[in-house]
Amino acid sequence: TSFSTPKKKKRDDGMREHVTGCARSEGYYKIDKKDKLKYLNNSRAFAEEPPADTQVRTCPLLAAQGRSEQRRLLSSFTGSCDSDLLKFNQLKFRKKKLKFCKSHIHDWGLFAMEPIAADEMVIEYVGQNIRQVIADMREKRYEDEGIGSSYMFRVDHDTIIDATKCGNFARFINHSCNPNCYAKVITVESQKKIVIYSKQHINVNEEITYDYKFPIEDVKIPCLCGSENCRGTLN
Repeated sequence: TSFSTPKKKKRDDGMREHVTGCARSEGYYKIDKKDKLKYLNNSRAFAEEPPADTQVRTCPLLAAQGRSEQRRLLSSFTGSCDSDLLKFNQLKFRKKKLKFCKSHIHDWGLFAMEPIAADEMVIEYVGQNIRQVIADMREKRYEDEGIGSSYMFRVDHDTIIDATKCGNFARFINHSCNPNCYAKVITVESQKKIVIYSKQHINVNEEITYDYKFPIEDVKIPCLCGSENCRGTLN
């Protein structure tokens, strides 16, 4: 049982020559560190240096604008309902880069971190779907708890989306009398959703705003948007 195994030779190209003709029949053996480093360096160089004819340098900003224009053109070929569904699916899988921080309008605001073309879905207004009776109860409870702002968005006569304690960045969007976005109710799989659309081109670090369109009431809420055509109040 004790016999010496023949020393494995190397070929001219540096690869190990198998005596039996098959690597699997010779069992486990260590690979020399020099051979391993040589292989790793060759594979890394091959991965990092693509062929000269495939090297294309693109500007990230131009690429983002190109994708935005492509999505807009693609959606224009379909009907109204199909277009909304297509855009909503794209919004789910390719979300816009947004951030919330202090706003000069009021408290917190939502800002764009990338250029947004006109007539694009920006963000969905996410929250809990509740009835009008529950909304009235919650509004009173929020006042008793000292919550200064409630984030309720009416979908229709019977349904309201409450994002006060369960929502996303969309609840930080401030009101403006001259907004760069607008809200639209769309139907996706028999369920109504509120989506914020861009009304015009939005630049990087520009605040996202839309018109709240509050009903007219005796107790007025002052507007702080600061636009030239500011109405002075939200309601």
